[in-house]
Amino acid sequence: MALEVMAKAAAPIPLELAFRVEPGELLALVGHSGSGKTTLLRTLAGLWRPEVARVQVNGSTWLDTAGGVDLPPHQRRVGVVFQNYALFPHMTAAQNVASAMDHSSRSARAVEAERLLELVNLHGLGGRRPAQLSGGEQQRVAVARALARRPQALLLDEPFSAVDSSTRERLYAEIIALRAHLSMPVVLVTHDMNEAQLLADRMVVIEAGKMVAEGPTGTVMSDPGALRAMGIREAAATVPATIESHDSEGMTRLITSGGPLWLPRVEGVPGSRVRVRIMAHEVILARVRPEGLSAQNILPVRIIDLQAGVGPAVMVRLAFGDDTILARITHRAVRTLALQPGDEIHAVLKSMSVARDHVIAGAPAQVVQ
Repeated sequence: MALEVMAKAAAPIPLELAFRVEPGELLALVGHSGSGKTTLLRTLAGLWRPEVARVQVNGSTWLDTAGGVDLPPHQRRVGVVFQNYALFPHMTAAQNVASAMDHSSRSARAVEAERLLELVNLHGLGGRRPAQLSGGEQQRVAVARALARRPQALLLDEPFSAVDSSTRERLYAEIIALRAHLSMPVVLVTHDMNEAQLLADRMVVIEAGKMVAEGPTGTVMSDPGALRAMGIREAAATVPATIESHDSEGMTRLITSGGPLWLPRVEGVPGSRVRVRIMAHEVILARVRPEGLSAQNILPVRIIDLQAGVGPAVMVRLAFGDDTILARITHRAVRTLALQPGDEIHAVLKSMSVARDHVIAGAPAQVVQ
């Protein structure tokens, strides 16, 4: 049930891009405001038609300008979660979810609405109206309503922008958990690189309506062209880890494929899986293992490659166990340390340099068909 997209337009926002999203995969459309992200999402939903476009899902054609096909929104099996959730204020949560269902009996819709609300962790709240729910709860109702359409594709348009940071962190973990139950393509529109990197399998970076980069999240996050479009300080890598223990001083010891990692307390019981986003500009490299540092994390790494960008910076990709991290250093540092691919060196990371919202619960999604 792959989603295949091609769109070209000259106005109101220039577009020229094409990509494919596999079943169960979450692809993030990333770019600054006005880059064309939402316009493309409207194209998928049937709310706007470019001059030249083709949208197909599992062999079913929703839009083909060359062939004269343009299904209206209600005929496209697509679930959409908008920025403001767009819930009906006069309906309960369960009624909002049931309103998106096909023609079935009232009792059947009620049973299915309750099942979907439980799936998004809203058990017992089906009788409340939107005004009686928190922002995070409203967002989950919107997701349940989108899933009620039994969609062939799920579209998320800046779905976390209206909630506070602590709620956003919990919702990230819930989306990761929810994906274990989804087998359709998921497209996330966001300008938040932390959000995209923690949630997405693959990314498409858009600038002025054109694709700057496309591919697995880790690859895009080390691509010089993509980083120039997104902002070079966004360069980062995501490492899966397991909580091993918490100490009495407020620190958590994580186990990664490359060894232990100490961070300020991470919520979760020992054995819980988390994902940690490590910013490239926070990583220091050393030829020999340094001593007498306040930094808690001195990580054995191997240089995979070095990519020179525009200006004084070089992006260094590092093998850290079975995973990859990035370091952004200067040409001068590369020359002084005589760094080469294959070199065994050490990466230094301060525990306090990993922000709280750069750690979320959950392992990478595994699709259940």
